[in-house]
Amino acid sequence: MFKSLLTAGAAVALSVGAASAADLPRRVAPPPVFTPVPVFTWTGAYFGINAGYAYTEADTVRTVGIGALQANVTNGLRREAVPLAQDGFTAGGQVGYNYQFTPGSGIVVGLEADAAYTDLNRRRTESIFLPAFNANQLTNTYRADLSFLGTVRGRIGYAFDRFLVYGTGGFAYGDVTQTVAFQTGVPQTYFGNRSRIETGYAYGGGVEYALPTDSFLNFFKSNAVTVKAEYIRYDLGSRNLLVASTGGPGVGYISRFRTEGSLVRAGLNFKFGTF
Repeated sequence: MFKSLLTAGAAVALSVGAASAADLPRRVAPPPVFTPVPVFTWTGAYFGINAGYAYTEADTVRTVGIGALQANVTNGLRREAVPLAQDGFTAGGQVGYNYQFTPGSGIVVGLEADAAYTDLNRRRTESIFLPAFNANQLTNTYRADLSFLGTVRGRIGYAFDRFLVYGTGGFAYGDVTQTVAFQTGVPQTYFGNRSRIETGYAYGGGVEYALPTDSFLNFFKSNAVTVKAEYIRYDLGSRNLLVASTGGPGVGYISRFRTEGSLVRAGLNFKFGTF
């Protein structure tokens, strides 16, 4: 009987304790800490380097004779059209600023200035054997050189997060040298040369990709490094060169040069700021 009472009492005590515990306020777990993922933006200033391949497209020198000397052109003694195809290496640097209207994906506008060395130097010499001339030979020499090219261009594109597609266009300038020499035998009878900064325009487009901050290629870590590939076409216009008499008969000749071509290059940019 006594054991039964003890058992019943213990059961009642346990039930009362459980009910009391149920009435106590529950311990609420703290909400999880939310860390927003940074959204990449193309906004910011940058500088970088570039290198690639340069080539000309309209590279024919056209010559006419002044007055009676046109007969020499007509008869093939001075060539009417001489191709001066040029191609070579190009390398340089650029600075610029981008502004993105909406971080992540969206429209990006910017301004970029660049200057590059261009290995576009071509010299062509032709010899024409003419027994009727005492010297027995005519020598015609043509040279065209674009030693550097610079541009100041606007850029507009669309960013798909870290991938940017853009078009570009604006002002172009370059150091242009053009030379023509016509020689009959030993003496140089006609010569013309001009070397100056020419201006014109440039346009093109490209793609650019921003490396993630934790990429092993992004050695700046806290800043964005971008890589790009682009095509730029330039046109510095056409100019007439007077190939004046230096002892030969008549006034001379007019040779017309056109300075235009294209660059295909890759670049690396360092963007200021975080992300």
